[in-house]
Amino acid sequence: MEQKPTVFQTGLKYGLILALITIAYSLILNLAGLAANRWLAFVLMVIFFSIVSFMGHKAFKEGGDGFMSYGQGLGIGMVIALVSGLISSIFSAIYIKFVDNSVMEQAMQEQIEKMEEQGLSDAQIDQAMEMASMFQTPAMLVLLGLLYTLFVGFIISLIVAAITKNSNPEVEV
Repeated sequence: MEQKPTVFQTGLKYGLILALITIAYSLILNLAGLAANRWLAFVLMVIFFSIVSFMGHKAFKEGGDGFMSYGQGLGIGMVIALVSGLISSIFSAIYIKFVDNSVMEQAMQEQIEKMEEQGLSDAQIDQAMEMASMFQTPAMLVLLGLLYTLFVGFIISLIVAAITKNSNPEVEV
């Protein structure tokens, strides 16, 4: 008899898939010179995560008894977010640190320009950039990337799980 997939197994599988998609997409953005476009990266992350979550939920239901509770759907989404966020954040930190740090330099330059437009003094800008540089270590990049992915993944998972849930009426009270 074939075992039903668990929430963790399903989330792990689709988290790995999303991590590969995210890494490939970020490389394409970097090669196209669009890595600094945060809006483009965010919108496509939402789209990718949503599609992969739908796929994971569908696979969970098909591999089991056809049912998936809201909690199971949310759990699958959060495991997907954790796995994909951890892997893609580690990849990004390594890429920025050892392959191409121009992405970080470009982002810093954009921040300086925004602060200049706001009328901040050179001393204020220097102080802000000094503080910002503390968050540019590989460990901080991984931590912030993971937290960001978990937050966005949680919001998306709340929505996708509400749409894809199929509760077992025999178990519901």
